[in-house]
Amino acid sequence: MKHFKERLAGAGVIRRTVGIKDVAQQAGVSVGTVSNVINRPETVARATRERVQEVIARLGYVRSESARQLRAGASRIMGLLVLDMGNPFFVDVARGAERTARAAGLGVMVCNSDSSPDEEAEYLSMFVEQRVRGVLVTPADATGRDLSLLRRHQIPYVVVDAVVEDGDGRGACSVSVDDVIGGEMAVAHLIDQGHRSIAFVSGLGHDRPQIRDRWAGACRAVAAAGLPPETMREISTDRLDVSPGADAVASLLGLRKRPTAVFCANDMLALGVLQALFAVGIKVPEEIALVGYDDIEFAAAAAVPLTSVRQPAVEMGRLAAEMLVRETMAEEDAEEHVHEQIVLQPELAVRESSRRRLAP
Repeated sequence: MKHFKERLAGAGVIRRTVGIKDVAQQAGVSVGTVSNVINRPETVARATRERVQEVIARLGYVRSESARQLRAGASRIMGLLVLDMGNPFFVDVARGAERTARAAGLGVMVCNSDSSPDEEAEYLSMFVEQRVRGVLVTPADATGRDLSLLRRHQIPYVVVDAVVEDGDGRGACSVSVDDVIGGEMAVAHLIDQGHRSIAFVSGLGHDRPQIRDRWAGACRAVAAAGLPPETMREISTDRLDVSPGADAVASLLGLRKRPTAVFCANDMLALGVLQALFAVGIKVPEEIALVGYDDIEFAAAAAVPLTSVRQPAVEMGRLAAEMLVRETMAEEDAEEHVHEQIVLQPELAVRESSRRRLAP
């Protein structure tokens, strides 16, 4: 078998990875000298340095970053774990985080938990195994209990789009949006348009604090307007994407009194609702007004441009990555780190899907 592999290698079928020892042998220097040329070139005589660099280029040697990290005990990779990479909101979060990480000389490993606590736990274990510099995470388990694994291994993390308790009762670093204000803003707008029967299409029931807060804000707007609680009715779905939004329309149309407006927990649900309403011939906003949440890029480009509560997703990713970099630097410098909880304010982007005034 050994001779067979040697013949394959000689024929170019199997390519052996070039190592630092190969470079040292070809250049006639020690392994330590090669290491100095790579990491501290100023410490090596010019002629020797140029000879080693020529061999590196000729052999195509690439140093093993993972091996370097194991020796140094520090990684240049930042983990990012989100709920759903199919949702453009999280793509924008990743974009903001990646820009900041790159400016700090770090890369970003993006993973998708698919809203599954089990998958979340697996990815967090992988981050620990890879010794990442730190982790940005939108928890699939709203309790944040999976994050205890990062705490045990002293890996810093920042929670994005949520707020969770740290293991000792302190708040972990986080960047979120005031979803109570966002929900209130959306429903206050519909009430101002004359709507007195509004459905809230929510994903995953109230399992997620973001959804609970948006519902609480919606109810607060109803109370502030002096309307009865039954002004708001809820239709729950099992996911937060387009297909469940479309399925929710059947429940919506099955209500004894059809709502004149719908507020969706995110834009993906709203786009599904819009698609299904068109399919059954119901006009938006003439017959049913519609408001989403997140203000993803597709919202403004929908067949009927979608009114949506805007979350600054890129800014959230940027701020979260900056916080994580600061925390890792504090640890390296043995400085005390104080957790921060940044809460951003949402905005309402009003478009055609809700622009209609009904008689009260």
